[in-house]
Amino acid sequence: MAEKAKSVEEYLPALDPRTRSELERIRGIVTQLAPDTEETMSYGMPTLKYRNRALVYFTASKKHMSFYPSSWAIEELKEQLDNYKTTEHVIQFTPDNPLPRSLVEDLVRVHMSEIDANRQ
Repeated sequence: MAEKAKSVEEYLPALDPRTRSELERIRGIVTQLAPDTEETMSYGMPTLKYRNRALVYFTASKKHMSFYPSSWAIEELKEQLDNYKTTEHVIQFTPDNPLPRSLVEDLVRVHMSEIDANRQ
């Protein structure tokens, strides 16, 4: 991407089709769980905000995609993440090893509950 996208709608079409399809799938799962999310760009990444706080970020790199649900969600569900490279804040995946729908839903639900509880 030569120029930084100013919106999710600018960001996604610039990706290769497999990557775009996978990130659009993730986006759809999150917005089904939290239909009142607001889409924005933050730190150069598509971001879905819930109750005025970042719920998830997602982005594409040359060799993988990244999903940022929250460090709390990653910690709580770490036993389900053995097949992915993770850090405290991110889960990396590829089109050949995508995040299952149920895992995305669980990660999002954990973070939503933390936001609902006003965890900082």
